[in-house]
Amino acid sequence: MDDDLDGIATFVAVAQAKGFRAAGTRLGVSGSAVSQALRRLEERLGVALVQRTTRSVRLTEAGERLYASVRPALDEVRAAVLAVGEMADQPRGTLRLSVSGSAESFLRGPALEGFVAAYPDVRLDIIVGVGTTDIVAGGYDAGIHLGELIDQDMIAVPASGQQRLVVVGAPAYLARHGAPAHPRELTAHACISWHPDLAAIPYRWEFTEDGHDFSVAFEARVVTNDIPLMVRLARAGVGLTMLMEEVVRPLIERGELVPVLEEFSTPFPGFYLYYPHRRHASPALRALIDYLLRMRQA
Repeated sequence: MDDDLDGIATFVAVAQAKGFRAAGTRLGVSGSAVSQALRRLEERLGVALVQRTTRSVRLTEAGERLYASVRPALDEVRAAVLAVGEMADQPRGTLRLSVSGSAESFLRGPALEGFVAAYPDVRLDIIVGVGTTDIVAGGYDAGIHLGELIDQDMIAVPASGQQRLVVVGAPAYLARHGAPAHPRELTAHACISWHPDLAAIPYRWEFTEDGHDFSVAFEARVVTNDIPLMVRLARAGVGLTMLMEEVVRPLIERGELVPVLEEFSTPFPGFYLYYPHRRHASPALRALIDYLLRMRQA
């Protein structure tokens, strides 16, 4: 029975990491040990769970069915074990977070630094990305993203104040092409836009006029999923770009970028920390939630 449970935990790690070496890193063992444990499980079950190649592994039909059945149960077991830690005086353990790259107020503000200082026994494992992430499938404890993009079946806690998207350009670009007076004039400008991947359409820039929201469609000069690249190209005078105000505020203050169309850019609810309803918050996650709430009340 113990071997079955160990093998299933290993199988779930392989399914989530999509590889033996990556799964071994999560489990703290070698890739060969992961492969051997999975092979023993397959022998006991009498069915292949993964298809192995030289570069990756892929779940078989039997593997997909087993993964869909055991992952929720294994999550509950892990949550129950973590809950025992609440009996300790100080939260401890690893807290895995998937954080939007544009969440400047969390990544570079006082919240993260203050939490690390307040809870020395909590180890943070933070993956910074550009799009939303399936935190359950990815093995994360929680995510931090814009509230409007979070699924409704998640518990969400405010992790920032209101945010605002602003259109900015370099002084040299504006000197050559002039500043647009209305968002509809963006079609005549070189624009640097964002999309999460090649399969997704570029983000349509949204504005507000006389209390009504609207978006502008245009053919972007550059489209990327990398926010720092958008900033560099804008600073170089390639074109206008739209980014979170807190991302570009230091550059605006130094005069490297100039905001335009500000009267059409209104604040909206910002970033939230979110995690599944069905998952019990670990002591480390509960500590972060309480810390963020205290910061908002301060």
